Amino acid sequence: MTPGRRRTGLLLAALLAGCATLPPPTPQAVARARAAQSYSGRVRVSLRARDFRARTPVLIALARPDMLRVEVPGPAGARLVTVAGGGQLVAVFPAERAVFRGAASALDLEALLGVALTPAEVLDLLLGQPPPRLARYEARWKDGLPIRVEATLPDGARLTATVEEAELDPVLPEGVFAEPMHQGYRSVDAEEARSLWR
Repeated sequence: MTPGRRRTGLLLAALLAGCATLPPPTPQAVARARAAQSYSGRVRVSLRARDFRARTPVLIALARPDMLRVEVPGPAGARLVTVAGGGQLVAVFPAERAVFRGAASALDLEALLGVALTPAEVLDLLLGQPPPRLARYEARWKDGLPIRVEATLPDGARLTATVEEAELDPVLPEGVFAEPMHQGYRSVDAEEARSLWR
């Protein structure tokens, strides 16, 4: 074998090793993740639906049974702060001084964020426990947590969540799931609300 071919072979082997899949999680890691009562993290989300596409980082906090907080950061502060729990959903757009109210349902989360899942299903998805309504689910794990999730949602949308940092059962700040301040903000419908953060 010539030196050029040897270098090419070594380079190819190194590239293939870099593409190797991560080992599957241990049963203990899966059990620990699925038993978690809360979660917080920074996640880069890519969503492709029939009439909607988005790529954005989000800050997320979730707690059982149905609490959710999602922030979409912007250059001058949060572009969107959404909280859900107790059957209610409130989304605030600080720069636009706008607020959307709905139910903490898969239908209203899909209308607002493009993700047709309930808060509890979002938590399960990030903890490696695919909700039964998903058409497809795949998770890659590292250090006891899913670090990349690819899923086909019930409405056919394709979601990829790349976890940049996350913590199971964190000590969440008091009021993290409280309704964001929006006194004097104008009310918007789901269609306008979705357009404000995309």
